[in-house]
Amino acid sequence: MRHQTLTDLADREGMRLPQSLREHTAGLDPLRLPANERGWFRFQRLYDAARAVVRTEYAMRRIVAEAAEADAAEGSGRLEIQVDPTSYAPHVGGLTPALEIVQDAARQASRDTGVDVGIVVAASRTRHPLDARTLARLAAKHASDAPGGVVGFGLSNDERRGDTAQFGPAFKIAARAGLALVPHGGELLGPDHIREVLQYLRPHRLGHGVRAAEDPALVEHIVAEGIGLELCPSSNVSLGVYTDASEVPLRPLVQAGAQVAMGADDPLLFGSRLNDQYRIAREDHGFTDPELADLARSSIRVSLASTSVKQRLLAGVDDWLAIRDPAPEATVGSGRAN
Repeated sequence: MRHQTLTDLADREGMRLPQSLREHTAGLDPLRLPANERGWFRFQRLYDAARAVVRTEYAMRRIVAEAAEADAAEGSGRLEIQVDPTSYAPHVGGLTPALEIVQDAARQASRDTGVDVGIVVAASRTRHPLDARTLARLAAKHASDAPGGVVGFGLSNDERRGDTAQFGPAFKIAARAGLALVPHGGELLGPDHIREVLQYLRPHRLGHGVRAAEDPALVEHIVAEGIGLELCPSSNVSLGVYTDASEVPLRPLVQAGAQVAMGADDPLLFGSRLNDQYRIAREDHGFTDPELADLARSSIRVSLASTSVKQRLLAGVDDWLAIRDPAPEATVGSGRAN
């Protein structure tokens, strides 16, 4: 959600926002926050306040449309947007209408922007595991890799809440429907927690998974299983997992062979978007243009986009790298020219 949209919707609903949200999201920049003011509870309080203003179909459609517009402006060609319909169902007539509104908005946004938009339905660790099964069945009924289709099933919220094993049946429902399994894990908690997620939820990708780097044997297992890691450096710093972006183990994970998908997580609250994550990779971790291109390719390959979309986006990465790093002037008969 854009900051202007947040304040517009709050005003429409006559709702008060915390001053830090009302003033400007720049104040949430993790690098400008003292370490003792970072962390999950601050994030959750602000997240809940922002989510509370979304009470109409108009608001839901506006957020999806603007998310795609913002990605298009950055040059991104694929957006996987995660939603828990439970939050919005009371305002729009139920779980099914809530999801279908998001899907319809995503299809329209794909047409309008050229960004391929897929939906991940996510259950919450703070709710009963039976609720997760209900959402898994809903996601299964709407499964599709076409724009606006449900492509994955996730589990979000505080990793320290809930019993991971109890959510296993919901993930089995999603798996039978052919959905990718993309739970959060391995940001607030370390390797032992990641092992639980791997054992009970059988993920195709881990939301974060960054703390797997603390256990080389675990990283080796993740690499061998082809499990993608959704790395969001700004989020890690904002939540106090690391004190500085340079501490995020991006390069060690890449060097170990992990399939990394760079993500912005929550631009409104963390004050950064997708391109900022690539900037961190360059400026804080010394990634060269070819290495940044490899990060982009990895993100595309572990995305849930259709094969045709992946091929198109991979070709775009090659084009970008060719412009950034042109070949030496071609010799006669080489078949290449500057």
